[in-house]
Amino acid sequence: MTQAERMTTPIGARGPRRPFEPGSRMWEEVGLVTFSLTAGTAFLLQTMEPTIAAVVDEHSTFRTDPVGRALRSIASVQMWVYGGTEALAEADRLREMHASLNTTDAEGTRHTALSAGPWAWVLLTGAYAFLEGARYFARRPLTEREKEDYYAETVQLLRNFSVSPKHIPATYAEFLRYFDEMVRNQLRPSVVARDYLNGVRNIGPPLGLPRALRPLWRMVTAPVGRLQYFVTVGTTPEPARRALGLRWSEADERRLRLIGRLVAYTVPLLPERLRYFPIAYRARRVEHARRKLRKTIDARPI
Repeated sequence: MTQAERMTTPIGARGPRRPFEPGSRMWEEVGLVTFSLTAGTAFLLQTMEPTIAAVVDEHSTFRTDPVGRALRSIASVQMWVYGGTEALAEADRLREMHASLNTTDAEGTRHTALSAGPWAWVLLTGAYAFLEGARYFARRPLTEREKEDYYAETVQLLRNFSVSPKHIPATYAEFLRYFDEMVRNQLRPSVVARDYLNGVRNIGPPLGLPRALRPLWRMVTAPVGRLQYFVTVGTTPEPARRALGLRWSEADERRLRLIGRLVAYTVPLLPERLRYFPIAYRARRVEHARRKLRKTIDARPI
């Protein structure tokens, strides 16, 4: 069985850790720059989970270094998919880094970053964000089979992060039920979520930017912030929007779908080095060179 076949075969929550290889949907699409359009939605949903909100509130740099945090997060996600054997090392590094992150909230409840449910929720929100990205920013919607195949890859990702099997919905249908129950009954509005939304709309300057250049930074990033905020709100599930007091109209939905069509038909026209984040682009170039070498070897005179 090929890697592509293994990654799209329905699987349960238990199984070995295994890095991603060419042929999977994640390999083809997680590295696209459009992935960043809905990545903020995943983080917003994470900050509405009480344990994650408490830990992020105390330990994250999203308020003080938003650009640096975003760049580090994107690079890490790229490593999960394109890092080969280093992908598993990156997952272990993140687990080790989060092992000491804990806090106690105002009600005296103790929260730890590696609590099984919240740790799984971080990765499951990524699956939701990917599927929303495909719904709005792809040329055609995913079929049900393609959604199931992608979720099978998500299960493998959770395995790679050593998520407890009991916190991994084993099938796409189970994931949908679990996600809906979380959004409707477990998520809560938080100061962290509202601060994050404000930071999305008003992108803070990178650390070290001279004060004299900050007005220029605000002017240049204002359109980007407005677009990212609009997309984040639009791709957030309605129950979560209501909890946060966010409004979304039919006109907003039509506008988002129009933006989605423009993105879907424009981005594929860009050169590959502009379509993909750097790590993804380089990994794809290496794979392309490997295939060319294999073809040349196979065609050698014997």
